[in-house]
Amino acid sequence: MRIISGKYKGRRITAPKNLPVRPTTDMSKESLFNILNNRFDFEGLRILDLFSGTGNISYEFCSRGADSAIAVDGDFGCVKFIKQTATEFDFPITAIKSDVIKFLKTNKSSYDMIFADPPYDMDQKLFEEIVSLVFENDLLEEDGMMIIEHSKHTKMDHLMNFSFQKKYGASQFTFFEFDNEEFEDTGISEDDEIE
Repeated sequence: MRIISGKYKGRRITAPKNLPVRPTTDMSKESLFNILNNRFDFEGLRILDLFSGTGNISYEFCSRGADSAIAVDGDFGCVKFIKQTATEFDFPITAIKSDVIKFLKTNKSSYDMIFADPPYDMDQKLFEEIVSLVFENDLLEEDGMMIIEHSKHTKMDHLMNFSFQKKYGASQFTFFEFDNEEFEDTGISEDDEIE
């Protein structure tokens, strides 16, 4: 994986091959951060990275100046690798081994940005529960954004606080926020698609 921008722009990070992950591709990640770049100043943001896998998304946010990132994953190997990489790059990342649903039910902090990349074959109801828990438990700041990466087979646009969707090949990013009126004037369409 490659860090696209920020302090460590261009640096490559190689994860162990035995980790049970499906990392967000560099193309999708670059497209995602182009969207976020138009909305957010990354300096000082507090990030929650769910199903963090290799830590790919957390590294990108921290390279761009995020104040802190909490990376949550259920796999010991992933958490160990994130901790090692955070130490190597001096990233302000706290890696936590936990079931994501349990974490969301007990966590008391709030975040400016929440990113979730569950397994694509995870049950639809669990995708929906993640969104419900975030908003019901006030885990997202009022001007923050939640992004879920998923396959085209998972439907997210009917959920409360849905904002818009972007498609990149077989992957989709669905964005949630409290007030999405700004997007009505930005030309961003939920139907935008990049092959």
